[in-house]
Amino acid sequence: MVAYGGNFHQDFDITWGDQKAKIFNGGQILSLSLDKTSGSGFKSKHEYLFGRIDMQLKLVAGNSAGTVTAYYLSSEGPTHDEIDFEFLGNLSGDPYIVHTNVFTQGKGNREQQFYLCFLVDNTPIRVFKNAETIGVPFPKTQPMRIYSSLWNADDWATRGGLVKTDWTKAPFTAYYRNFNVQTCSPRSCTSSSASSISNGAWQGQELDAYSRRRLRWVQKHFMIYNYCTDLKRFPQGIPAECRRSRFL
Repeated sequence: MVAYGGNFHQDFDITWGDQKAKIFNGGQILSLSLDKTSGSGFKSKHEYLFGRIDMQLKLVAGNSAGTVTAYYLSSEGPTHDEIDFEFLGNLSGDPYIVHTNVFTQGKGNREQQFYLCFLVDNTPIRVFKNAETIGVPFPKTQPMRIYSSLWNADDWATRGGLVKTDWTKAPFTAYYRNFNVQTCSPRSCTSSSASSISNGAWQGQELDAYSRRRLRWVQKHFMIYNYCTDLKRFPQGIPAECRRSRFL
């Protein structure tokens, strides 16, 4: 599997939003905008199965209530795999909420939410461990594309829909830069940067002791919803993977 990175013209296609999605600065920056008529979105030209993906996002500034900046990976079809990050806008001065979910074989309902009140670069917030031995599918066979979109969701995104989008602040704009991917298949590992991980290294990738401490710190202080502890939602018992690991 070949990896690409570093130029939005080469690596991504604008998928919707007319002129509200733009690539500029020689392909180094991409922006998505939202106004009352439409949002916008893009997807990667290539699919990825194993590896590491880096992207720097500058979320909508100021009063972003009602807006959602979605950034996710997904395969296709009714039994698709998907890894979601949705950044829920909020009133000026209030923190963003990142809404996460994991789909395997078409099944999701694995939501976790966090306040973004910390430095996120290289800080883990969530781990979804392989629990195939107890019957939980793992997203390891379906290559996924990268997708992102900026859209209006003021019926639910901010305080359950109580706070609506202030269209006098439009257009709302999010920016993307420094895309890089190190992608591995079972036979090879290539990289768009010079710092490629070695062949086969993806097979043993896991958090080191420091990263595990950071993960526990984030989940203790900034997690505001965890499906694994929502007993009312699962009266017949929490999902099997929740009983397997505390790092979910």
